[in-house]
Amino acid sequence: MAPGPQSLVPETPDVSGAFPRLTSPQLDALRAVGKVVPVAEGQVLARAGESFASFFVVLEGRLMVYEGDPVGAEALFEIHGPGRFVGDIGLLEGEPSFATIAALESGSVLEVPIGELERIVTGDPLLGDVILRAYLIRRSMAIGFGAGLRIVGSRFSPDTRRLLDFTARNRVPHRLLDVEQDPAADAILRRMGLDVADVPVVIVSGSRVLRNPSIVDVAQALGLRKTRPAATSDALVVGAGPAGLAAAVYAASDGLSVVLSDAVATGGQAARSSRIENYLGFPSGISGAELAERSTLQAAKFGATVFAPSTAQSLTADEGALVVRFSDGTSLRPQAVVVASGMEYNRLAVANLDRFEYTSVYYAATIAEARECGADPVVVVGGGNSAGQAAVFLAGTASRVHLVVRGADLGASMSRYLVVQVEDHPRISVHRRTTVVAANGGAHLESVVVEEAASGVREEIPTVHLFVFIGATPATSWLGPDIVRDDRGYVLTGRGATPAGASRGFLETSLPGVFAVGDVRSGSVKRISAAIGEGASVVRMVHEHLETAGYRR
Repeated sequence: MAPGPQSLVPETPDVSGAFPRLTSPQLDALRAVGKVVPVAEGQVLARAGESFASFFVVLEGRLMVYEGDPVGAEALFEIHGPGRFVGDIGLLEGEPSFATIAALESGSVLEVPIGELERIVTGDPLLGDVILRAYLIRRSMAIGFGAGLRIVGSRFSPDTRRLLDFTARNRVPHRLLDVEQDPAADAILRRMGLDVADVPVVIVSGSRVLRNPSIVDVAQALGLRKTRPAATSDALVVGAGPAGLAAAVYAASDGLSVVLSDAVATGGQAARSSRIENYLGFPSGISGAELAERSTLQAAKFGATVFAPSTAQSLTADEGALVVRFSDGTSLRPQAVVVASGMEYNRLAVANLDRFEYTSVYYAATIAEARECGADPVVVVGGGNSAGQAAVFLAGTASRVHLVVRGADLGASMSRYLVVQVEDHPRISVHRRTTVVAANGGAHLESVVVEEAASGVREEIPTVHLFVFIGATPATSWLGPDIVRDDRGYVLTGRGATPAGASRGFLETSLPGVFAVGDVRSGSVKRISAAIGEGASVVRMVHEHLETAGYRR
């Protein structure tokens, strides 16, 4: 690789703190744990597809960051001068680099071991936050640009959508090359000797090809599932939404051995929210993805083992010992289990909609979905905060957003600040007292029919994208009969879970040593702050159970 004319390209401007220049005291702090290394023009420091060996800060000269395209073209997208650092959040999470980092000209860099960087990010409130915030912003930018993985397939294919959903939920930068619309998709397939029978195809860093891979295959290729949990632990937390993450963070920080599992990714439903504006301490709001990333790093900092993707299939008590079995055959025997498996999205009971369930229907509105929809008109169904947040977010790119609400008053189930944003947005049309009654289309959704309740008047709305936010049901089907649930499937805890007179903590279920927190628990407040509070509170009860059962070491 020869830099050539790139040496004339100016330094990439800083965008919202994505490319900060470190101060002299900050550089001194890094020098104390790193070493100065000379670099020659064209020298590669990190190669796409390989894990980062070190964290690099430019001292003299400039570094460039570029992504190798699968068909051979190189796309230069960053240049950094003295005082700047390279990489993104994947460096802290063990993911392979999605780009190549090389010296644009001769100079020197400060090389810091990854372990030392992790200690700084999780222990230095000033320098650590500068680096972490920059990395989180860079990851959001990469997702928005469609950097990283290439997924070659049809956006109307259920298998392709499965991969798109997984990468979006795990906040992995990716781009869909649609075999039905993108000429580059066909060129890549021909170049690699592939045909339609091989799709969907996932291309990692331009060279490694996964043909119609499973979710686990992709996770392993990205280093997302590189750690196998110990067979026994003090606590197993099933579900890595806000409640589960809080339980894992506080339990691990107390010195307990903790395994945190999730069927898809950390963050739960919260991670799929484009912006959370009513969470304490974040007056300007925080994205669900950033909240999930920060919480996951905290859990890892205190020693929790993250085991995802991993689907829990059963929970049983084998002669008094708790056993949780997973879909991949893994069996864990923790001393205590925290059930935080959350909710599963409700689906619309609409004629013909099942034909488009895996091709045109969405249950989240993030950067990934917005990029997929582009300027197409979209329909959002629901009257709660999730629907309102989705409508406002999608209106930033869609030509028209139709918000279909069953009730007459948005304020009945939507926060006032969101009602104002929805009603004031020029590209959002609100259809009150209206329901979706039919879905039309061939290979993909082409329109939905809505009906106004009072008049019975129907309207056909052209759209390829339908977003559904009509609530959810508890994800408790994997729990055994020993766990008592209410008539809606929510887990009963405390006095409601046991016979009169039996002693139980308010978060303990009918099975000793098993606790439930967050949305999955009967009577819980369905708010992120409440879920985090329950996750923190349950740790004390886990301690008490371990002491009572004689498990404390």
